[in-house]
Amino acid sequence: MARSAYIIIGAILLFGAYLYGVTALSPVEPVGRLGFVKLANPDMYPGHPQSKVLASYAAQRGSKCALVVHYAGSSNYRHYREGNVTIIELAYISSEYRTDIDWGEVIESFIFGVPDGKYRYRADGYEFNSLDEAMDYVEDLARSKGQEGPMPMVFHGTVREGNVFINPGCGFPLYVQIAWRQYGRLGAYYYIVKGLLHPYLNNPYAAYELSHASDLQRLYNQGALDYTGYD
Repeated sequence: MARSAYIIIGAILLFGAYLYGVTALSPVEPVGRLGFVKLANPDMYPGHPQSKVLASYAAQRGSKCALVVHYAGSSNYRHYREGNVTIIELAYISSEYRTDIDWGEVIESFIFGVPDGKYRYRADGYEFNSLDEAMDYVEDLARSKGQEGPMPMVFHGTVREGNVFINPGCGFPLYVQIAWRQYGRLGAYYYIVKGLLHPYLNNPYAAYELSHASDLQRLYNQGALDYTGYD
């Protein structure tokens, strides 16, 4: 085998060992995108299909908590129970509301990461000025629910309008920011790629969401999937 091949294999093994070691010490394990489109409103609550998918994933790994990150709307993003798993929600607050993609921001974030101070954050109705403050709250909450070791972290991933294949959806910048904070640049790149592929392989509703994406987007935006008025 050529020397270059040994170097490549060695580099891969070292990177794998690095990720394994950092994951063991990290409060979160980045998993990836949860869904493609909104199936109902409210879109994360006990019994919701995407909520059950996340809880099942966490339970299979022996985790008592799971973290889902969002782009903040009007919700308080309160934690709740799905079966035996506590679903913790954290959202980033942007000064500019938009549902499309700012490609300049995407490229800048990919190269330099998400700068400190760019966003504020919300969880359980509390707002935080920094990611460190927000994650301290999330980690304390997880420990109070019996979490030991890293908990699975997903970004919601839903797209209200437009192409669900191109747009990574709700919460993606915060997923990147947390992955970069915990694992560094190369680790973040790995979890971005892994995370974007995740729902195609692990979401049992993926085929339905993708084949009915435009219809579900239209129904959601028209309020036809709003179940807040029902018991």
